[in-house]
Amino acid sequence: MGIYEELVARGLIAQVTDEEKIKELVNTGRATFYIGFDPTADSLHVGHFMALCLMKRLQMAGNTPVVLVGGGTGYIGDPSGRTDMRNMMTPETIQHNCDCFKKQMERFIEFGEGKAIMVNNADWLLKLNYIEMIREIGPHFSVNNMLRAECYKQRLEKGLSFLEFNYMLMQSYDFYHLYKEYGCNMQFGGDDQWSNMLGGTELIRRKLGEDAYAMTITLLLNSEGKKMGKTANGAVWLDPEKTSPFEFYQYWRNVADADVLKCIKMLTFLPLDEIDKMKSWEGSQLNTAKEILAYELTALVHGEEEAKKAETASKALFAGGSDDTHMPTTEISEEVLVDGAINVMDLILECELAPSKSEVRRLIKQGGLYINDENVDDFGLQISKEMLEDKVIIRKGKKTYHKAIMK
Repeated sequence: MGIYEELVARGLIAQVTDEEKIKELVNTGRATFYIGFDPTADSLHVGHFMALCLMKRLQMAGNTPVVLVGGGTGYIGDPSGRTDMRNMMTPETIQHNCDCFKKQMERFIEFGEGKAIMVNNADWLLKLNYIEMIREIGPHFSVNNMLRAECYKQRLEKGLSFLEFNYMLMQSYDFYHLYKEYGCNMQFGGDDQWSNMLGGTELIRRKLGEDAYAMTITLLLNSEGKKMGKTANGAVWLDPEKTSPFEFYQYWRNVADADVLKCIKMLTFLPLDEIDKMKSWEGSQLNTAKEILAYELTALVHGEEEAKKAETASKALFAGGSDDTHMPTTEISEEVLVDGAINVMDLILECELAPSKSEVRRLIKQGGLYINDENVDDFGLQISKEMLEDKVIIRKGKKTYHKAIMK
């Protein structure tokens, strides 16, 4: 089985421009391909995870990855999948976010001579002269076709800024530039990028008379059709300072029964024949599958040692144990105490386990909040300084654990 056939079997491929040619190139290791990452935050998140895994799989098969960091397109903001305009970032923030990406990517991709390279589209986009650029590439884009693109359709109802309207041109220019400078013959990306990617292949054909190819990756959706990688507190980050290895492990340990085998197939590097044996698993075996998924992905992102720690801590907690060594922890400052105590609702907000007091009230009403294994049914419960100096173990629902201690 070639790498292309494996990607199909894992359910990773959504759309391709020329299947036979793409299959031939990636199976023989002759693809130089790029995936773009816009620096919208100072860490990558689970939404980027599948793209990183795809790059790793293709590099292992002998192909050459080009990681494009969008230091230039970050000035505009991708409207794909958005119902509103992104906040505009300062140049300093954009550069800082770009600098944070490579360290995380090195866990997945090998950089160096003859291996993967990282480029930043700020190096060419910020130097472009506007008049020269629109004369050079503007005639090759039909506004009518652009407005039919999915990435713009949903924004037209609420208003699409001219700034964002330029994004397709910028992404297409990136592909054109990488083709000329690095021989990059393929672009891969999320399924919501299809229109932008076609713009690049068409620009290369019109300007250079050459063929380039595009392939989109299936979006990681749960059984309800919602994007995975989000929690009540926001994204699941790859940076351990933003989402601890324990929290990362717990996210995957707690996926729905209906999603676990799909996630194992799409995200892990376990052999397909081994995964196929899990298809008949049910009941407690699905919990074993979730533990396998959580361990494999935590090891990929944070390393084997952190994965083992997270696994040990998780099993201890689910077994009613008391090992909280690797549990997410919030240090409570004495400044937030009133008369030597903190109200339980304020404590939950300090620990960022809920976005608002109304959400905490709902949680308590539903019987879903526990302090040191005691169910909380009193909105006015006070947690004393002495309790915090020891430690307070918070449980939200059945699966979310958190520790609060005095700073």
